[in-house]
Amino acid sequence: MPRTIQPSSLGLRTIDLLQDLPVSRLDAISQQCDWRHYEAGQPLVARDAADRDLHMIVSGTVRVTSYSEGGRETSFRDLQAGTSYGEVSALDGLPRSVDVVALTSAVIASLPPAAFRALLRDEWMVNERVLLRLTDLVRRLTGRVLDLSTQSVQQRLCAELLRLSLAAGTEGNTARIDPAPRHADLASLVSTYREQVTRELSALVKQGVLAKDGSALLVIDLQRLRSLVP
Repeated sequence: MPRTIQPSSLGLRTIDLLQDLPVSRLDAISQQCDWRHYEAGQPLVARDAADRDLHMIVSGTVRVTSYSEGGRETSFRDLQAGTSYGEVSALDGLPRSVDVVALTSAVIASLPPAAFRALLRDEWMVNERVLLRLTDLVRRLTGRVLDLSTQSVQQRLCAELLRLSLAAGTEGNTARIDPAPRHADLASLVSTYREQVTRELSALVKQGVLAKDGSALLVIDLQRLRSLVP
């Protein structure tokens, strides 16, 4: 179970939506929030749940995901400290459309929907940031639908591996992803099954694109990997 903790306006200073608000305003918002500490693996939000709060990630990393009736997981994105989630239900009052789970130990400050809407009315820069975030969400989801409609599993997997390589840092034509992502995590990110990911990774190893090195995954031919991404 999550553990309730004391409010902290200092923690809210890292939240991107609240940047540049005066300390007095952050103090007031912190008192309106429900503050909780979660351990890795604990659920934060359940699909179709009734809560409508805006949840701000003070520390830790969480994953926005969803599960089919058969239990198949589809991951949408991982969110880091300083970001937030739950704006849509806080605005339209409808049930949650996704699940959110803590990937690491996390502190979450949850702002009730009425307080969130009042904040949007009173602070234009916060309002504008929310609008830009929702616009970005629409664009990314549109791109994901297009990818699922037009790309093969191999192409989607290679695109994700390329993204992970660039995030890890490249050296010449190589990259080291450490630790190597779990096959189940890759499957949920590219909307397929773990067994299919395992087959595709084995094929990339045979082609000389990838190699295992202990707990790490080596990309030994970035140029070749890029050529497999549309």
